[in-house]
Amino acid sequence: MVIKTPTIPEIQEAVKAQPRLLCRAGGSKQALSGADGSVTLDVSGLSGVLEYQAGEFVFTALAGTPLLEIEKMLSEKGQYLPFDPPLADAGATLGGTVAAGLSGPMRWRYGGVRDFILGVKFVDGEGSLVRGGGRVVKNAAGFDLPKLMVGSLGRLGVLVELSFKVFPAPQATRTLRVAFGRLEEALEACLRLAASAIELYALDFEPPAGLALRLGGLEKALEERSRRLWSFLGKDGELLEGEREARYWRGINNFGWAGGKPLVKVALTPKKIAGLEAALLHSSNPLPSSTRRYHAAGHLLYMAWDGSWTELDTLLKTQGLAGLVLAGNPLSPALGINSAHPFGERATRALDPQGKFAR
Repeated sequence: MVIKTPTIPEIQEAVKAQPRLLCRAGGSKQALSGADGSVTLDVSGLSGVLEYQAGEFVFTALAGTPLLEIEKMLSEKGQYLPFDPPLADAGATLGGTVAAGLSGPMRWRYGGVRDFILGVKFVDGEGSLVRGGGRVVKNAAGFDLPKLMVGSLGRLGVLVELSFKVFPAPQATRTLRVAFGRLEEALEACLRLAASAIELYALDFEPPAGLALRLGGLEKALEERSRRLWSFLGKDGELLEGEREARYWRGINNFGWAGGKPLVKVALTPKKIAGLEAALLHSSNPLPSSTRRYHAAGHLLYMAWDGSWTELDTLLKTQGLAGLVLAGNPLSPALGINSAHPFGERATRALDPQGKFAR
């Protein structure tokens, strides 16, 4: 059963009336918004920008607002969302991005979605409208509800309104892709870059042994900065500029490389990469290197997987990692070790005492 709820009062009534609810908007992450026996609450009609103060670098929009609409609005003022939210071309929305806690390649420069969210308004498990944070780049001391909602997967309430801070977009960008002989060499270079004073908008590891490095800033300075980067690495590589570079990152951020296969997000550290790569290559369904991508100097992995979910669950547990299925049909979207935290469980009980949003 699907309930379409274009207004906040209707959402409140639906929450009060139904024993279990699963929220959905753009449907770009169907493993998180697919039917699970609960009533589906379709909030895609809850869309639109409520306020945009370009001079203050903040905006407020309804949770069902598509990312493409936000991107267009910001670009007209030379601004952007620095956490680089993925799946915009697939119809992803602000609320779904926050609930899934998703950030893209350029999160390396300024941080992830939780670093840019200022305020939230949501309907809790008892149908009450709750507000946290604000619309300005300040926050009162106390319980940080906006950050609590990041990665909550809809278990704490139905997001209806969100406020973000934004940044001026870089005047120009260019990307350097460098191939190394061995995985260990690429990872060593990745760690050296991460510890250096070189400012990169993106620092990606591309299996089996490559790096993709994105520079941004004043156009007249990029040539010299590129030369310094080549010198630091001691290697030549491929240079991407202009429309070609923009298409490259658009494809990365919309997972064109996944080929429509089920998609998994894994948080990790660079030290875990070598062991995970070896385990993936020796699984019963060895993955081509093109089916995964490590962002933020190896702290975030997006991976296409078309093998056994049980095998992947076991593999991640063996590596001490937790995964979240974004696209596919697993029995549960959570794989690997149990990453639940006692604080999060207490917050869930406080905001959803009847377990209406439990997954």
